Amino acid sequence: MSARPGYGNMHGAVNRATDSNAFEYAARAGFAASGVLHLLVGYIILQIALGSGGNADQSGALATLAGQTGGKVVLWVATIGLIALGLWRLAEAFIGSKPGERATGEDSPAWKRAKSVGLAIANFAIAFSAMQFATGSGQSSGQQNSGISAQLMQSGWGKLLLVLVGLGVIAVGGYHVYKGATKKFFKDLRVSGGTGITAVGVAGYVAKGLVLAGAGILVIVATLQADPAKASGLDAAVKTLGQAPFGKFLLIVAAVGIAAFGAYSFVRSRYGRM
Repeated sequence: MSARPGYGNMHGAVNRATDSNAFEYAARAGFAASGVLHLLVGYIILQIALGSGGNADQSGALATLAGQTGGKVVLWVATIGLIALGLWRLAEAFIGSKPGERATGEDSPAWKRAKSVGLAIANFAIAFSAMQFATGSGQSSGQQNSGISAQLMQSGWGKLLLVLVGLGVIAVGGYHVYKGATKKFFKDLRVSGGTGITAVGVAGYVAKGLVLAGAGILVIVATLQADPAKASGLDAAVKTLGQAPFGKFLLIVAAVGIAAFGAYSFVRSRYGRM
């Protein structure tokens, strides 16, 4: 099948824009930044299990970094890496394949392009949060989410939107569990095995997927009960998990799993297909 008119030119333009070792290294740094944040979230969850406080989410991890010596420098590096990774994802969505691959008439399915756009938005959002904490204006994402949820719960369409968001988060969580359990994450790597990589990939994806699914369920429950505090994201899901029977044990397992996803992010930074 021949390529569409102008498709090869657009593909080539995007490839030229991304054909730089510096750009690729910056995008890989985005995965490493994600790894650091997941390790910190895992640490915060462990602290909660042991009786300490903290926000077990992205904002909590960023605040922890900002409070460390040299933390703001790390946050700026993370911001640059996450922006580069977001731009890389947009390039994937635009050309229908990974930058650098040869253009063909067979495009990626629409859902893969949409996935790349979604990942790009997520990377940009985290980069923006990292920049806010680097400049001293960061806020708890849980409080922000709770406030937005409270406003949406005041109308029927808002409640419907929250339920749809909850279902979407559950679907993303389910995909993470599937990707981990079936070891599909190896498709994203330039290596095909290894005990350590398999362990952190399976444990990380499954654990993160279960926590995300729990957060999605809480959003739906919170909407039905008109309780915005329960719809505040990952932190609410973690703390609700801690209140369950054997909650401390479950939190420790979750902490190890999220930390494993952080370790996998470092693996992907080094061996990921770019």
